[in-house]
Amino acid sequence: MKKSFVLDTNVLLHNAAALEAFADNEVVIPIDVVEELDQFKTLSNELGRNARYVVRELDRLRTAGNLREGVPIKNTGGTVRVVLQPGSLEGTGLSPKIADNRIIAVALELHRKGVHVVFVSKDMNARIKSDSLGIRTEDFEQQKVDIDTLYSGWKDIRCSGDIVNEIYGHKSIPRNDLDLLPNQFTVLRDDANPKHTAMARCTPDGKFIMLLRNGDLRPMGVGARNMEQRMAIDILCDPEIDLVTLVGRAGTGKTLLALACGLTQIMGDPRYEKVLVSRPIMPLGRDIGYLPGTKEEKLAHWMMPIYDNLGYLLTLKGARGEVGKKVDEFLRSGMIEIEALTYIRGRSIPRQFMIVDEAQNLTPHEVKTIISRAGEGTKIVLTGDPYQIDNPYLDASSNGLTYTAERLKGQPLVGHIMLTRSERSDIASLAAEEL
Repeated sequence: MKKSFVLDTNVLLHNAAALEAFADNEVVIPIDVVEELDQFKTLSNELGRNARYVVRELDRLRTAGNLREGVPIKNTGGTVRVVLQPGSLEGTGLSPKIADNRIIAVALELHRKGVHVVFVSKDMNARIKSDSLGIRTEDFEQQKVDIDTLYSGWKDIRCSGDIVNEIYGHKSIPRNDLDLLPNQFTVLRDDANPKHTAMARCTPDGKFIMLLRNGDLRPMGVGARNMEQRMAIDILCDPEIDLVTLVGRAGTGKTLLALACGLTQIMGDPRYEKVLVSRPIMPLGRDIGYLPGTKEEKLAHWMMPIYDNLGYLLTLKGARGEVGKKVDEFLRSGMIEIEALTYIRGRSIPRQFMIVDEAQNLTPHEVKTIISRAGEGTKIVLTGDPYQIDNPYLDASSNGLTYTAERLKGQPLVGHIMLTRSERSDIASLAAEEL
């Protein structure tokens, strides 16, 4: 039985290709959605681009048929229909003066007529209202992962002591029947003596398991404080890996390790010309244009966590009394470039160690756009905490960071580690665990 999916505006703003995401079913667009898209289409950000794409697509469909009656979508076999009259909200307690309620009213009217209707929204309040009216209601889940089973990047494997001894003796061994993905880490543990272990990683081609080559490095004087940090340093310093995703809660060392490894490599390896650091500008949903000053002065407010980490690294290198001066020297020399993600689109970025901090606030499409900017010789590191999201339409399962980590696991050019242990301070660890 075919279904009618009534789409909320935020679904189309989240993913402009959502019109084609419902197979051979009917996609229903309330007129209030069209009106709201019109309000977003002039914006210069991702929301504006998605709004313009959807409006153009609806206009194209208009030329192929009657949107009021429904126009076929060639790629899916489904149809798209625009509904002008929302239907009555009488007796529901919902005010028809609110656009969200009128959008829900379209689904309610179809439900009353016995149509197999599904209301799709990324707005939790809208989903609650719709569900309370007895309408089948869903989040848009095309680009979602199961956060509870998110790929950790490593696994503990019990094996014979001979295998542990062999990898120590030869540095690498054939993977054989060990269940590991390319670039996945493992702790090989002796069945007879669990304390007899070897930390290793599957090679990018998936054929061998090798001891960590970079895990014991101390980039910028920063040494790993736990097993997961050793793994993170190993892939951050591996030139064969072009994309690294580091997922972890506050204080686990994601940004610090990425910066330390990036700075060490541009100073000792001609492969990278600079470290490019960026992060989404959205604590309160406002762009940097709301702040006074030049672009650099505006960015300084948003990039303070980056400056804090740089200051800590320079302190470790002995620059205690001149931290601010040394950070300015790094910036002036071009070794480090701070850029807002607003300006990344359209760029080609070759031979750079690029760090995107707070990537959990990006949509999967935005992360795809960023990764596609990478030119020859560029390494991209995405860091973030999926449980600290400021974007109202994303959650731990639908953000670009976790989506990328899960979808690209096992790719030869990609490495991933989930960091779970906070190392910032005892009080930070306590807060992360108990609050």
